[in-house]
Amino acid sequence: MGQARKTVTIVFTDLTGSTGLGERLDPEALRRVMERYFAETRSVLERHGGMVEKFIGDAVMAVFGIPTTHEDDALRAVKAAAEMRERLAVLSTALERERGVTLAVRTGINTGEAVVGDPESRQFYATGDVVNVAARLEQAAAPGEIVLGPLTHRLVHEAVRLQSLAPLSLKGRAEAVEAWRLLEVLDDVPAFARRLDTPFVGRQRELQLIEQAFERAAGGRVELVTVLGAAGIGKSRLARELLASVRERARSVVGRCLPYGEGITYWPLVEIVKQVAGTDARAGLGELLAGDDDGDLIAARVAEAVGPQEGGARTEEIFWAVRRLLEQLARERPLVAVLDDLHSAEPTFLDLIEYVASFAHAPLLVLCVARPELLESRPSWSPPKLGGTTIALEPFSEQEAETLIQRLLRGSHVSKALRERIVDSAEGNPLFVEQMLAHARDNDASGIEVAVPPTIQALLAARVDRLPVSERACSSGRRSRGGFFTQARSPSSCLKRRGMMCRETFSLSFARSSSAPTPPSFRGRRVPIRTHPHPRRGVRGDSEGTSR
Repeated sequence: MGQARKTVTIVFTDLTGSTGLGERLDPEALRRVMERYFAETRSVLERHGGMVEKFIGDAVMAVFGIPTTHEDDALRAVKAAAEMRERLAVLSTALERERGVTLAVRTGINTGEAVVGDPESRQFYATGDVVNVAARLEQAAAPGEIVLGPLTHRLVHEAVRLQSLAPLSLKGRAEAVEAWRLLEVLDDVPAFARRLDTPFVGRQRELQLIEQAFERAAGGRVELVTVLGAAGIGKSRLARELLASVRERARSVVGRCLPYGEGITYWPLVEIVKQVAGTDARAGLGELLAGDDDGDLIAARVAEAVGPQEGGARTEEIFWAVRRLLEQLARERPLVAVLDDLHSAEPTFLDLIEYVASFAHAPLLVLCVARPELLESRPSWSPPKLGGTTIALEPFSEQEAETLIQRLLRGSHVSKALRERIVDSAEGNPLFVEQMLAHARDNDASGIEVAVPPTIQALLAARVDRLPVSERACSSGRRSRGGFFTQARSPSSCLKRRGMMCRETFSLSFARSSSAPTPPSFRGRRVPIRTHPHPRRGVRGDSEGTSR
């Protein structure tokens, strides 16, 4: 296959004051200290999806984006650097107590295009100016600092707090380089997402379908609705609109699945419990369930699932308790539970949703929001026994895209030619429309050329990496002609391959079936449990059925 060009994020971390360590410790003691330092850094970097390419003396170089590209590689790199700083501070405290020495690191992070080695030969090295700049940023950082380069900043600025630095004159660079000092990584904020306060355009038919499902749920039954669509197509915006429309009639909770991490199996449940019971899950749930005969047991089992330590509850016990909790939340008025990014869910959590949809007795609408990859990883999703509805969000029409631009402009002006170019290039993706328009306005674009913002480039690169090799060339061809191939693996194409399309291509409804297999039981209730000997591959650091 040969070498290739890819956008990657480079992390350079260097141990400051290592010369002094060598003077104060004998060689064997120094070696043990360095082994602990390298083990900590490697563990953190790899857990966030980075690949440690090399150790250079007491410096570590890691690459995010090879062999697999993720749309949030830059944010993963920044999170890894922040965690490394914390972990090494703990290690330094221990070493000061044990050996009277301290450790301090400085880190540089830079994103850009690199030439990478041949994946077929497993030589995932990266070369290019992006590597050199990352090394220079690290050298410019003070002990304990993490310094970000320009493109990294543009990709992560919504998810972090930064302090702007004076442009840095880096060795080997003719012009000064803009840089930022990392202050804080914000909790549970994605690298980038469509703004939820943007005008709501189109999607009236899809919104009506979900509202109809809510009305059925309000009559005392469970409704499962899955909204499928590519990144930026408007899934979360549609869910937000639904929540606004039923605000006065229903109680709502929201949970989001994380793409990777430790103990994330029940992470959406963690967020839901915080919303209804506060940060002390056991006490808050106990108070919430005080009137239920099984309240203490339900609270204990749910608290074990969402707690920081793994509990002794079996999976079927947790499922039973979660179902009972949702039924209790829906006791006084209908409950709407929105589960976002379900394509990142662990198989056990998908089992939990199917169990609730099959066995709960309450006015409950479970609204699942996911990308089409959900159907690839879970072909059995929304089987007839669940009585589910699947809504596939397709790209905007040209008229809808033009309407979105007009509403985003709010009376300001860009040329007609530029608007037409954005509409043509975005291929109906609202996020692409929004970000290309903002990028053009920020850069005072007056012609018809449309620059592709780095956020969109990251999304596209990650999508191409997930395609089979036979489909990548076709996608690259469409991209080179100015389009963004938003149809690649679209929801409707996935549904067609599964033979699940009906005449209304955006909607699938299934009749509830009474022929579900007989599951195991807990406290007199049947609980369907699957075993998953091989959890989905990826940097997840999690095992099935574990607590958070």
